[in-house]
Amino acid sequence: MTSKKPGIAYIMKYVVFVLIIGFVVLLMLFMSGSNKPFEEVSKSVEDSLDTEALTVQDAALFKRNFGLNAADYTGVMYYSSGANMSAEEVLLVKVKRDSQVQEVVDAIDERIQSRINDFEGYAPDEVKLLQDAGQSVRGTYIFYACSPDADRYLSIFSGSL
Repeated sequence: MTSKKPGIAYIMKYVVFVLIIGFVVLLMLFMSGSNKPFEEVSKSVEDSLDTEALTVQDAALFKRNFGLNAADYTGVMYYSSGANMSAEEVLLVKVKRDSQVQEVVDAIDERIQSRINDFEGYAPDEVKLLQDAGQSVRGTYIFYACSPDADRYLSIFSGSL
């Protein structure tokens, strides 16, 4: 009448299995995009923007500043400062295909570097804004904010997905 207790290895096997499943679930939740339509996500972000400092820009300015054609994407929302001496801008793009994500991210990185080169030497506050700019890729959505409120805009974007 001896009862056999499960060994530590037997128990650890199930503990590790549960931890792996939990990790995969968290990874999928964090890295996934959103099924929400672009209009809903962009409206949420737009409502949070400082419209005194930022104004909506058209597809032509988006193409000039980022070298990308807005018609190639599901949606583009681009706000920037009307002042030439300001680096403030907010961009939200929803790509049609996953293969477009890297080209948009590369264009944003080029834009940041170009603006740093423009402001370097005479506008250190703007250079700091550019260096601290917030970027996020969530599924088919790409978000970029260069603003004193970049962290707040980024959290609103993440919460809207």
